[in-house]
Amino acid sequence: MILTLIIALIVLALFGMPLFTVLGTIALVLFWQAEIDISSVAVSMYTLAGSPLLVAIPLFTFAGYLFAYSKAPGRLVNLSRALFPGGLAVVALATCAVFTAFTGASGVTIIAMGGLLLPALTMDGYNRRFNLGLLTAGGSLGLLFPPSLPLILYGYVASVSIDKLFLAGLLPGIFLVLVLSAYGIWVGRKDGVVRQKVSATAALKSLREAAWEVPLPIMILGGIYSGVITVMEAAALTAGYVFVVEVFIYRDIKLSQIPNIVRESMTLVGGILIILSCALGLTNYLVDAEVPMLLLDWMQQYIDSKYTFLLLLNIFLLVVGCLMDIFSALIVVVPLIVPVALGFGVDPVHLGIIFLTNLEIGYITPPVGLNLFISSYRFKEPVVSLYLASLPFLLLLLGALLVITYIPAISLFLVDLFGG
Repeated sequence: MILTLIIALIVLALFGMPLFTVLGTIALVLFWQAEIDISSVAVSMYTLAGSPLLVAIPLFTFAGYLFAYSKAPGRLVNLSRALFPGGLAVVALATCAVFTAFTGASGVTIIAMGGLLLPALTMDGYNRRFNLGLLTAGGSLGLLFPPSLPLILYGYVASVSIDKLFLAGLLPGIFLVLVLSAYGIWVGRKDGVVRQKVSATAALKSLREAAWEVPLPIMILGGIYSGVITVMEAAALTAGYVFVVEVFIYRDIKLSQIPNIVRESMTLVGGILIILSCALGLTNYLVDAEVPMLLLDWMQQYIDSKYTFLLLLNIFLLVVGCLMDIFSALIVVVPLIVPVALGFGVDPVHLGIIFLTNLEIGYITPPVGLNLFISSYRFKEPVVSLYLASLPFLLLLLGALLVITYIPAISLFLVDLFGG
């Protein structure tokens, strides 16, 4: 009866039942079946509420939404175009990566940047299919760059240092951008796209326009790794700084818009936290029942190689990233995977980068990758045409994923150098 009920709840989730309801109900049922007081689920929620780390999530999210509502995307595009000689395709990828790092959601990037970049790419001579694929894939590129919300969430759920994750994501994130940029340059040359020359005058003008936004990443990363501020303090500094810059200096956002921005950003945060709190109740049961250890023992009977495990893990995570949104996947799957990965000798920081890279790619993986549907809605294209447009980018990212997976030094070099 218990198994039937759990299967029924999972089926209902596939048909749209809220995920927090499914997770919370499964946790209650399992604790009840094990004759453990179901107040354990409520205790998990209380533990979450007392975590100082979660202060960072709403603050970084609010800052990202302020950027989305301001004219920062336009200034960022102009600055990137003035500094990068590889053509507008490279500019679009770099801009999307930086923007996603602060918003934490690829859908926001596609909606905010798509209307700006698609006409510009078309005017420069890139073909439409390439443009659609580039923007669909580029929407999730920045998830490995600090202060990405998924990095913070993985660190909390897996009990891994967020400072180390911020360092670990830099080189793999740059690597992914470079791989797609190389393809963009090749396509530009093949199609005869004329690249804009780097101009010192244009660069200085763009730097002046974005003078208040350019220092922010340097301030945040420099402050964290110099030991001057913590991640939570960095979140507060980011939110306060962006608020002052966008509202009072650039005046892109009116004070009357702030309540609406707060409401939208905190709706996202509330959704994340309620899923997380219910999932923690389920995680506590799984830990008490030693499910991760049983899963490890079962896998070790059939898999005796770390590299085979990593290959199967990538396949599994790509399916998860395709079917679930990134926040749900992090909260539900990480507690199960981390103990198993540790049993195979995978560094938890490296595992986090593998995990997020897979989920990033899952956004553009057919048939139900989320970015495919967001792009279909934003650009008014059939979703099947987005499958074809994003395929070259998907294949390139899968190749880069294998490199990141099997060469841990890409993720761990900066951690070993600066993070102890």
